[in-house]
Amino acid sequence: MSDGRFIGIDVGGTKVATAVLSGGKFETFDPVPTATGSSDELVAQLLQEIDAHRGAGALSVAIGLPSIIDRASGRVRHTVNLPLSDLPLRSLITERCGLPVYVENDASCAALAEASHAGQIICENLIMFTIGTGVGGGLVLNGKLYRGATSAAELGHTMIGLDLSHGAPADPGAFPQPGSLETLASGRALDRLALESAREHKKSFLGRRLARGDEITGHDAVEGAREGDVHCQHVLRVLGERLGIGIANAINTFDPDEIVIGGGVSLAADLLLVPAERTARKHTVPGAGLSTKIRLARHGPQAGVLGAATVAAQEWALARAHSPREELA
Repeated sequence: MSDGRFIGIDVGGTKVATAVLSGGKFETFDPVPTATGSSDELVAQLLQEIDAHRGAGALSVAIGLPSIIDRASGRVRHTVNLPLSDLPLRSLITERCGLPVYVENDASCAALAEASHAGQIICENLIMFTIGTGVGGGLVLNGKLYRGATSAAELGHTMIGLDLSHGAPADPGAFPQPGSLETLASGRALDRLALESAREHKKSFLGRRLARGDEITGHDAVEGAREGDVHCQHVLRVLGERLGIGIANAINTFDPDEIVIGGGVSLAADLLLVPAERTARKHTVPGAGLSTKIRLARHGPQAGVLGAATVAAQEWALARAHSPREELA
């Protein structure tokens, strides 16, 4: 890998984080609030981040977004909480910064970070679930980031609980659809489970908080579970078991080396991991997943930005290999 500088930018609904990969080492920087006022403001912010961190040896940039990206053009097909939908982001940034720019789904970036060390792949086959407000996912297969024909895989929209007793619904409704992993096992789902438990068990940890007027969220359920409240532990078990069905589907489909659970809800650690793994093992077809390790993410909230910098390095190297005589830097 070149000793030049590869810039990774992770764009979220509330903050923008930047990292630089150089000489096999990462340097990370304090995130800044996301400029969400307009597409022009956000593009200008991204250009400012590039200028602030490019130094003398910048070779390429990768931008991770919570979005569906058109692989061929780098256009943002669809996104939430960001003013970038239907924007040709890659060409806009490339023209203005003068560097090769790559645009990638943020969960795919996180998966690549978890499969890598110092920018080099160490796990050939890895599937990552990011459990935050929604559910994202990324796949590294045969040592390469899997993107599909046009965009990243949407693991959060796999079905784990759809009632098909009368056939498929005539009107599937808006996304996330009922029965999907995102509907049933996301941070929003944990919030709903916690509130339902508080209303049902009025003398419980959550019930007492509800009685004094507190807003009940999944964070409260995690706190109560850690303090030994059985009703909070039940809430986390239910969410973990739902996630476990999604993990079993992934193992049955891909038989990966590792399944990684990240995102904000993963801070529940074993309260989520233990029921998820137990359920996944029960629902994995015999003979599959025998060597699959199920673990929590190592990089925490920095996985996305470290992965973006890794994408910048890998895509630059790939382009150089295909066109070795061209001046790419």
